[in-house]
Amino acid sequence: MPENKATHWPANPPKLHHTTFTTLRMKEMVEWYGLVCGLRPVFQSDEASWLTNDDANHRIALLSPPGLKHPTDKGHETGIHHTAFEFSTFDMWMNNYIRLRDHDILPFLTLDHGITMSVYYQDPDGNGVEIQVDGFGDWADSSEWIANAKEFAENPIGTFFDPEKLVAAREEGLSFQEIHERTRAGEYLPAVIPEDIFLPEVW
Repeated sequence: MPENKATHWPANPPKLHHTTFTTLRMKEMVEWYGLVCGLRPVFQSDEASWLTNDDANHRIALLSPPGLKHPTDKGHETGIHHTAFEFSTFDMWMNNYIRLRDHDILPFLTLDHGITMSVYYQDPDGNGVEIQVDGFGDWADSSEWIANAKEFAENPIGTFFDPEKLVAAREEGLSFQEIHERTRAGEYLPAVIPEDIFLPEVW
């Protein structure tokens, strides 16, 4: 009888609580995550900081141990590509893009994955940070789609878009669903399509 891999999963799995980064730019990192993700320091020092944007004691931890070195080729090294944060509505997500744009913080990658519409930024150390909104407005629906949609299986990366075209579409009165569908259909493509999804080097 084939082995049932599901029997190896814990009956009560732990929930993801936080991500920890090492950094040589503690002050800049704390300020950036505050501006971009609303993460406030619960504790902050030159050696370690714990940040949260909800009721948890921390969601991002930053450590700066002695002897720490910058990576040599971060964009092409294995490891975490990005950490993601989600808004509950399209308008919140779009408004946050505009807010950050007005602070001269622009995404290096913009993709409609079907399951989410996502803009990707880089923090001061070059780590990827995804800000997303669920493409269906419901985790159950997007989970069903990612598990069964032929469209996703054939193109899991998704469709690139120009976020300014989304801003204009919303100002014209189009709904989230209309914008999402048109984005997936390639109506809001950027002038230049990225050749890959690697993290750009910042060193």
